[in-house]
Amino acid sequence: MKLSQEMSWPYRVEDWDFALQLGHGFVLQCAGVVIGTAVWWPYGETHASAGMIIVAKAAQGRGYGAQLMDALLASAHPRTIVLNSTAEGLALYQRRGFVPIGVIQQHQGIPRERNEAPRPCLVRAIAPSDFEVITRLDRQATGWARRSLLDRLVQSGDGYVLLRDGTPRGYAISRRFGRGHVIGPVVAESRTDACALIEAVLARLGSVFVRIDTSTTSQLGQWLERIGLQQVGDATTMVLGTQMPSTGPARMFAIANQSFG
Repeated sequence: MKLSQEMSWPYRVEDWDFALQLGHGFVLQCAGVVIGTAVWWPYGETHASAGMIIVAKAAQGRGYGAQLMDALLASAHPRTIVLNSTAEGLALYQRRGFVPIGVIQQHQGIPRERNEAPRPCLVRAIAPSDFEVITRLDRQATGWARRSLLDRLVQSGDGYVLLRDGTPRGYAISRRFGRGHVIGPVVAESRTDACALIEAVLARLGSVFVRIDTSTTSQLGQWLERIGLQQVGDATTMVLGTQMPSTGPARMFAIANQSFG
């Protein structure tokens, strides 16, 4: 917690706990004090994401980040690994073979107006019977097998599915995170459907602080700013290995957070 607070990252103890229960982590200690962390999350036997890679400011520039990253890569090998890098971390990851594949923009704030919920025939709350469909939609959108993560997200948050002819064709999950709530993942077949799912979540949440992390290719940025969620930062998405392409038609419009992808 102290390390993430030093970096002005908004993690709560509950957010660290959620992440560490799902992932594999390393800490770097000096004289019994934790001065660095790195965590990775397995998605099946072939893919993983990495994040929460922090070195205390007073200990930076001494190769500690490299030690943590090398331990993480050895542990996750031979999986393809995706991460979202700050500007400061780019060189470290590039030296280890990561290449940039996109940009994630962080939007946050309190929505300006109360959103009306879409019609129940279009968007409804997730039911237990929807889980297999959600897992399939997520794999279409990411190429990853994220069953354990999705199970925890559904259990800990509020979820919605978007329907076509009574069949779920997209989903969104919101949960407590950081300063308020995060909305993500959001998986849909079109920008219009993604907006409908986000509107359903916002109608339920009301006037609370909300964060959404979305790719620059999602075309959600201008709409998010119009409703009061301003862009406050970005990160470079990088991959080491062969990234599985999205098979569609479902696509990822907002991620669970910058660590999980």
